[in-house]
Amino acid sequence: MRKIKLQMQISVNGYVAGKNGEMDWMTWAWDDSIKNYVSGITRDVDTIVLSRKVAEGFIPHWAALTEGNSEEAEFAKKMTFTKKVVFSKTLTTSPWENTQIAGGDLGAEITKLKSEPGKDIIVYGGAELISGLLKENLLDELHLFINPVAVGMGKTIFNQLETPMKLKLVKSEKFGCGIVLLCYQTK
Repeated sequence: MRKIKLQMQISVNGYVAGKNGEMDWMTWAWDDSIKNYVSGITRDVDTIVLSRKVAEGFIPHWAALTEGNSEEAEFAKKMTFTKKVVFSKTLTTSPWENTQIAGGDLGAEITKLKSEPGKDIIVYGGAELISGLLKENLLDELHLFINPVAVGMGKTIFNQLETPMKLKLVKSEKFGCGIVLLCYQTK
């Protein structure tokens, strides 16, 4: 069965966005080591799962960067040409190429995706989608990029858990930009 990986930036106090969805606190001055790590976890991915709100920024952003032969353009091509599944309660058809809309039961939709033939799946959020995936124990790996910042109020991804979620730390790494990676497997 395919693995589902989460890659998400998070504050030291557990927020993934400010109270109004702000993300201006995130660290983006990434060095080669963090870029290589992200390339590594996406190498064996053939499907990207997104929420509608994240997709609205994510898909056009990467599509605009595909020109040329730079390292960024190569990564942008991976993000652009990889199949995407967008979870939405409002969209019924996709305005984006290579993207399907999923609007049914989250657990059933993800279980179906995991059982299909193919490579791994990566999820890029938002908070509500990730909270639902965690509540249903549908993620296999959490790649949490802990930013060197505390956010006073905001959105978290662990707020729907009804019981403690046991995790196994499989990797930790400090990057030059100040981000600390904590990679967990779910049990």
